[in-house]
This record gives sequence, C-alpha cells and structure tokens, in this order.
Amino acid sequence: MLNYSQAHICHCLSRLATLKRNSVVTVSGNRRKTGEQFVHGVLTLARGLLQLGLRSGDIVAVSAFNSDLYLQWLLAVAFIGCIVAPLNYRWSFKEARSAMTTIRPVMLVTDESCNYWYSELQSNAIPSLKWHVSLGSLLSGFRRIWSILTTDMIREHCLTSPPLNYSWAPEGTVIICFTSGTTGRPKGVTISHSALVVQSLAKIAIIGYSEDDVYLHTAPLCHIGGLSSAMAMLMVGGCHVLFPKFEATSAVEAIEQHSVTSLITVPTIMADLITLIRKKETWKGKDNVKKILNGGGSLSVELIKDATKYFPKAKLFSAYGMTETCSSLTFTTIYDPTIETPSQLLETSCKTHCNSVHQPQGVCVGKPAPHIELKICIDGSSNFGRILTRGPHVMQRYWDHDPEKSSDSDDEAWLDTGDIGHIDNCGNVWLIGRRSGRIKSGGENIYPEEIETILLRHQGVIAVLVVGIPDTRLTEMVVACVKLRENRQWSDKKSLKYQKYLSYGVSHFHSPQLGK
Repeated sequence: MLNYSQAHICHCLSRLATLKRNSVVTVSGNRRKTGEQFVHGVLTLARGLLQLGLRSGDIVAVSAFNSDLYLQWLLAVAFIGCIVAPLNYRWSFKEARSAMTTIRPVMLVTDESCNYWYSELQSNAIPSLKWHVSLGSLLSGFRRIWSILTTDMIREHCLTSPPLNYSWAPEGTVIICFTSGTTGRPKGVTISHSALVVQSLAKIAIIGYSEDDVYLHTAPLCHIGGLSSAMAMLMVGGCHVLFPKFEATSAVEAIEQHSVTSLITVPTIMADLITLIRKKETWKGKDNVKKILNGGGSLSVELIKDATKYFPKAKLFSAYGMTETCSSLTFTTIYDPTIETPSQLLETSCKTHCNSVHQPQGVCVGKPAPHIELKICIDGSSNFGRILTRGPHVMQRYWDHDPEKSSDSDDEAWLDTGDIGHIDNCGNVWLIGRRSGRIKSGGENIYPEEIETILLRHQGVIAVLVVGIPDTRLTEMVVACVKLRENRQWSDKKSLKYQKYLSYGVSHFHSPQLGK
C-alpha cells in the first residue's frame, strides 16, 4: 500500500530544516536550537530508538515538564511509527501506574518531575516496560542504581545509516492523550495523525499563526490544547519558547525577554498574568503579543476588559473543544483591535452576556471550524439538546475500549460530546453545560454554566464554580463558590459567616450583596 497520501505529523520537519535552517525555532532555558539542529536531534533520536529495538505500534509513555527535548521525543517516536502517550506529571505514581497498566508501554521517559517514580517502580513494576529513559542527564551513580538510559545515550549509539522514512502505527494512531478526568477516571483517547494535522491547520487558518510567531508554551504538552497548538506552530515554522510549567512570573519575564507574539490561556492563567502585570511599573510586552487563544472556560467581562488593556494589540479568541475531538470544535473572536476599541468591546460583551441571561441561551462559543460538522440531538420540545460531532478531527476510540458512538435516526455515526447546547440561526453554538453536571433542584434541570454566566457579569467576580449539594426539600441545592477580585469584599460583612455560598432556588436567585 502506498503511503504518500497519508498525513504524518513529521511532515513539518522538512519545512523546519529548510525554511528555518539557520533560525532559532526553540528556546528552552539556556538552550537555543535552529531548525537544522532541532530536526537533526529528532532524526538521531529516531534512529537510536530503532536500533534499541522499538518497532511500529510500540507505545512510549512520557511524563515530563515542557522542554525542547519533550518536543523532539514526540516527533522522534512518531517518526518511527510508534505511539506517544503523554502522562500528566501532576499525577501520583498510583494514577500513572493505572494509566500505564491500561496502555502497556514498552518505554517510559521521565524527567526530574518524576524522580520519585524510580523507587516506586522497583516494588510496583509495569510488566510491559522494557526501558526507562531520563529525558535529560543524570548523575552516573543514579543511572547505575536504577538502570536508566538517557536521551544522549540513545543518540550516541546511533550508527550511520541511510535516510529514514516515515512509518505509521496500525490505524494511523500517533497519540494516546488522557482526558482530564472531569467526568470520572481519565481515559486514554487515541488520536490519529490526520486528526492532529487537520486540527492544527484549523488553528493556523483561524488564529493566523505564521512563521514569524514567537509562541509561549503556557499549557503542558500532556494536554490536548498544548499538543495541538504546539503542532500548529511546528507546521508553520514559528519559534517555541518553553519553560517547565506555567508560573506567572516566569511567563511574564519570557513574554518581555523573547518578544512573544502568541500564547494560549485558560481563565486562571489569564487572571494570574493580569494580576502580575498590573503591579509592574513598566510592561514591555503590551506591543508584542498579537494573538491569544483562550480555552477551558469563558473569560469574565472584567477579565476581557483587563486583557485588552494589558494586551492592546492582541486579537483575543476563545475556543470550545475536548480531548476526544483533538482540541477545538468552535472558535469565536472576543476582541479584534483592528476593528473595535476596548470600550466598544465591553459594550458588546455586556450585551452578549445580557442576551445569554434573558434568552436563556447559555454561553456563546462561536462557530465550528470549516471541516467540523456539529448537530443538536433534541430530546423533547426544547431547542436544546446533546451536541454531536463527526469528521476527521474525532478520536479513533478510547484505548482498550470498543468505539463509543452515538447514532441518529439514519444510523450515521456521531460522537456525543456530553454537552448540552443550541445552534442559533447564525450558526453560533450556545453551550448550556455538561449533561453529567446537570443539577436536579425542585424538579427543574439546572446547568451550572448558566448560573456561572450570570455571576461572572459582576465586575467584582473573577471566578465561579457552581455545584449541587444534597437538600431534603429541593433534592439538590445549587451552591456557587465565588472568587472575588483583588480589593473587593462582601459588602454585608455581618452576614458573611451565614452566607458562604450563593444559592439558586427554583423560583428565585439569592446572593450576598457584592461590594462595588
């Protein structure tokens, strides 16, 4: 079978080796690599892995902080037709062992974030593991005690050989990316080369990434958002600025030092950045950042206002997606400095939020990317229903599980996102909430996101989490945990000890009064 028409994430290497031959493409700590150096590192590692004995379809688990070496490992493993399984370095060893027992990797690659795993593995061995590799260097005594290879050791034993050609794993799988576990135990999502490529191309087209971008990695590479955006930047040939894990001080310093032009955020990251930037006497990054993509939840009106103040030249986007769809399904432009001012933005945002309250449409998450098909499966007479999707972006299956599919009346296969929403006449998707997060109170179905949207309208609120707690009369009472902005406080202090939550009843909404 000829493979010249198949997608492969390593197609980006040719562009990096030519267009960016002498240009810096990665900055990681004190290391800077040109396109030629980066690609050479990928290929020598790929040859070394082959000579070590890895074969197409083998799984390599990686648990590490963000770095240029992490990127090279992702590409080298994919190059030889193996499958990468990024593990969350925040997991306990017990959680990581559970994941590895499921996917059965032949190799585990770690860095200093997981040093304590070495002793754990001696008494809790993973039967499938043949090799344990340290991403960076280790003290010789440490290597000898635990029989650990290093990246340099694998490369040093690489013998001269003819040029390599790409290989594919069975079914074209390239990544096993674990879900966040918000709906239970994390599941391994198998993602194909084509899904990762097409989703990265969508980000390039919609966000406008280019070879001139300097991209700051704020999201971990074990997360689908971080992976997909990294892949997009590899494809266009931009420069990657990597630091181990997000920390606001390091991020702000990197933005100023490396003239960062693009980054991705979640509301918490955006809030942390703004809190720190607000305290600076001079902010050198305001003129450099041109593109910000937010995911993982909607930004409050106040956060949007602050973002446009401290990143005045940045086009601000928001995306809605999930691991099972290889990142973003829909995109919306929150702010475009070329067509509106911050004051116009605030007015527009307030109108949008008001509409979502008075017309109970939830949160507008924008329109689907051009290659993505969505539909609403309506149950009953409501305009809202389950959000379904299909297309080349959808996962192949959950690892070690039968494919989970939803079907419509014509027996066509769709993926059920697990979310409830609505598509309006303009093609915008309105998200109500997760079906599994629905709260039953007094016989009514209540979605936490609806209440969170209302509370986020207040300028004193920076974050909200709504949950349901058992109640003898209502079955469940809705409780909101509210985080106030700096220098804000509850105005009715006397009743604070009795009002530590906001409760939403069937016929009324009650809250302590917020200070202005």
